[in-house]
Amino acid sequence: MRTADFDYTLPPELIAQKPVAERDQSRLLVLQRPQGGIAHRRFRDFPQYLRSGDVVVLNNSRVIAARLRAAKAGSAGQIEMLLVEENARNDWWVMLRPGKRVRAGTKIILANRHGQPTEISATVIEKNAQGCCRLQFSGSANILEVLDSIGEVPLPPYIARDAPNRSEDDRERYQTVYAQTDGSVAAPTAGLHFTKPLLDEIRSRGVEVCFVTLHVGPGTFAPVKGQNLDRHVMHAEQFQISAVAARAINDARRSGRRVVAVGTTSLRVLESVAAENRGLLAGCRGATRLFIYPPHEFKIADALLTNFHLPRSTLLMLVSAFVTPGQTRGREKILAAYAEAIRQGYRFYSYGDAMLIL
Repeated sequence: MRTADFDYTLPPELIAQKPVAERDQSRLLVLQRPQGGIAHRRFRDFPQYLRSGDVVVLNNSRVIAARLRAAKAGSAGQIEMLLVEENARNDWWVMLRPGKRVRAGTKIILANRHGQPTEISATVIEKNAQGCCRLQFSGSANILEVLDSIGEVPLPPYIARDAPNRSEDDRERYQTVYAQTDGSVAAPTAGLHFTKPLLDEIRSRGVEVCFVTLHVGPGTFAPVKGQNLDRHVMHAEQFQISAVAARAINDARRSGRRVVAVGTTSLRVLESVAAENRGLLAGCRGATRLFIYPPHEFKIADALLTNFHLPRSTLLMLVSAFVTPGQTRGREKILAAYAEAIRQGYRFYSYGDAMLIL
């Protein structure tokens, strides 16, 4: 299939710049796959679509304050840094802006949230073909432990904020209420709509809630640049699934109970592990580059809760595949649902509304 097949036009005013006042007050478009019908609800209605015995799978990765301000040692030149992937303690792949003239051996001094230099520095070790730099940090036993004091919320570029972004509201709202494991540089946005009382209500209906971890990288939201999908290479993302969660989901599948994936990130964990285990899950950790696009036969999930995604993005291609597994017709159906959402004034992208595909 061609990348251009997944393009659509979105009025700029529908790109959500802020979250709704209460997480579960966002809107919910429900797409019924067999009939193709659409219902317009509120997210607080989501539990009504669940059945006793269902298993809901959430991604509990925590967004780190991954955007940092810095300057070259001995220079007034300012640098913006985005942490991308941890290799080992204080050893990270990062994106630097501007970064073209940064060479191996360059020393960079990090600033605090007020723009003042700190005792934390980083040295460029190497650059890769994608333009990322590998940095070795010093001045802190673990850079992860000081990010909340010096770093900024890594909001996507389509959300406008004063620079630098220091909003305490974003620090709370660009994070799920069940986030636990540090590592994401972008939020698993389908989970942003949940509240703790809503999760309690879901459990009270006899629904089991399981957690997996996938640390979301910036490559997840990047548009596919090539003309054909089969040449696109996904950025590797680290994941983990516990033996307890794997067993609960496998048991649900064997007994004919539904598995509801919350977010494309949770779905990619399930599909990645199942692909290596003949359609079953096992407790494990690893990295996935799985790129899901039509036609794809899904092995685990029976329903998907997700947000509205960018044109030409791998996420839009994934939900298109989910609408009609094993076929290519899902593109037309998902774009028709998006057109309806636009007509109804739904809010799009990270802080936007949600879609439930049943």
